[in-house]
Amino acid sequence: MQIAGEEDLYSIMLHAPVGICILHAESMTIETANIHLLKLINKQAEDLAGKSYREIFTLAKPGDESALKIAVEGRQHQDDKGTMIQMLNGEKEIVPVTFVYKPVKNNKGKVTHIAIWILENTKEALDEELAAINEELAATNEEYAAANEELAAANEELATTNEELLETQENLRRSEKLFRSIALNIPGSLILVVDRNHRYIAIEGDIMERMGYDRRDYEGKHPSEISPERYEASRHLYERVLSGEKFSIERKAETGEFYLIHFVPLKNDDNIVESGLIITLDITEIKQAEEKSAKLAAIVETSDDAIVSKTLGSVVTSWNAAAERMFGYTAEEMIGQTIYKIIPEDRQNEEPHILSSLITGERVDHFETRRQTKDGRLLDVSLTISPIMDKQGKIIGLSKIARDITDKKQEEQRKNDFIGMVSHELKTPLTSLAAIIQVAQKKLAQSEDQFLSDAMEKANQQARRMATMINSFLNISRLEAGKLLIEKQPFDLGQLLQEILEETRLTVTSHIFSLKECSNLTVNADRDKIISVISNLISNAVKYSPKGRQIDISCKLNGSMVIVSVKDEGMGIKPDDLGYIFDRYYRVETNHTRHISGFGIGLYLSAEIIKRHGGEIWAESELDKGSTFYFSLPRAESPDNL
Repeated sequence: MQIAGEEDLYSIMLHAPVGICILHAESMTIETANIHLLKLINKQAEDLAGKSYREIFTLAKPGDESALKIAVEGRQHQDDKGTMIQMLNGEKEIVPVTFVYKPVKNNKGKVTHIAIWILENTKEALDEELAAINEELAATNEEYAAANEELAAANEELATTNEELLETQENLRRSEKLFRSIALNIPGSLILVVDRNHRYIAIEGDIMERMGYDRRDYEGKHPSEISPERYEASRHLYERVLSGEKFSIERKAETGEFYLIHFVPLKNDDNIVESGLIITLDITEIKQAEEKSAKLAAIVETSDDAIVSKTLGSVVTSWNAAAERMFGYTAEEMIGQTIYKIIPEDRQNEEPHILSSLITGERVDHFETRRQTKDGRLLDVSLTISPIMDKQGKIIGLSKIARDITDKKQEEQRKNDFIGMVSHELKTPLTSLAAIIQVAQKKLAQSEDQFLSDAMEKANQQARRMATMINSFLNISRLEAGKLLIEKQPFDLGQLLQEILEETRLTVTSHIFSLKECSNLTVNADRDKIISVISNLISNAVKYSPKGRQIDISCKLNGSMVIVSVKDEGMGIKPDDLGYIFDRYYRVETNHTRHISGFGIGLYLSAEIIKRHGGEIWAESELDKGSTFYFSLPRAESPDNL
């Protein structure tokens, strides 16, 4: 059986004098049932909706499973061999019925629903009993048969007429209930039925009152009696649908709501239009979503940043105009292709790493990388990556925003080259100046002029500070140029910490230092670079904590890594600043730190050195209580460690 549309299904349900149940073809759950069936099994519509077929028809034979399967495959099946159904009429009663399973297909021929027709078989038994009674009555009243023959015929005709009338009335009552049930279960709808004279036959829907309709004022009346102006404005639409035309229009109410109105002609068995069905649906939310989608599309297309979406298989699904300008590929060239088309060979591992991180629920912060254009140029880009989710919150794809930062990178490179050049040029005269200061300091060591002696000591300290800053700038310049060499060799970390601390105690007398748990720990690292990291952390602890406070240095073994910590009792760091302290040139600005000198390069350089050793660096802090800085290094495989 082929159902062309909802109006055909509705017509079948409306006029069927037998029990009908509609199942969803995949889940086998009941979507609707007509009044005849509800009466037969003594249940309400809400008792059946969404329930499993097997849960409701518990007395059906096991063979029904194969019948359902046949219907799902697109073939009709009938089972009239005593299949039973439960019926309640005061008390439980078993009634023999026939089940007819009819597949319902969409316009593509796919089975989407199963219509189950349930026919009562009790009429045959009643007919047999009635025949026996009639035979006995005929034998008893044989002598009166001729006299009453004409009267019996008349009574029989009258009885038939009464039965037909009662059946018609019952069908009308069922049809009305079914219509109202269907109408109320269509969300955001108003359904009208008009006859050929445009008179209202029925009206129902959950937005009926909102749209100013009252069933009592409309049913059985002509629209000209209720609102002549509205009728004149809609009259041509009624005439179109009653002439057999099926169409839809959109309307916007004065209050801002959007409505989609379907006009459907209803025909009888002779294909003659008997009435018109008018279905009004509230599509305000859909229109608002369309407007938002249009605005978003406009933003995407006019953005100066490349905005690209792709599947979890890295296949490009959208490619805006900025992406075309930035990478040189048109949307036609990229949509359907993988994003690897613009990823350089040395960065192919970035994509699977991003995918695995997002799928496992990790956040992927924006980062800087390189991408390749159609003509082979490499662009420095900043990427922001967001997951695309469906209504259930499942990740189904990714959205990327790429910004061309080539000019920014070139400017940074020019700045780094300048800093490196200036630092290198300053290093030679500063070395000479430091040597002169040290010679002068030795000659003034026995001088009676205490001022000159103290001045030379302070000059020597400032020269060392300047040398440290210049070395830091040079290291940053080398780092940015990829020329910061890491020369690893095994050494005793505890011994190195002891040497640094002894030297620090000679020059810093304002704080108390302690070294704990740092024996027999060998690491494989660049000794000079690690000295720079530790010295910077100790120097920061001194700068950012009051005089006389304790500074603790400790180290411990954690698996294959050695963790070093420097703890102070200083001012601490705010949580908002803690995530940025290892960024280049970043400084925490407070009333307490403004008088403390620095360029925000020490922690950045330390972090880069530790990363290049395969370790990590981090900090924990609490305002007014102090901070603890940690870094980890791989433990060296030496005989002492085995």
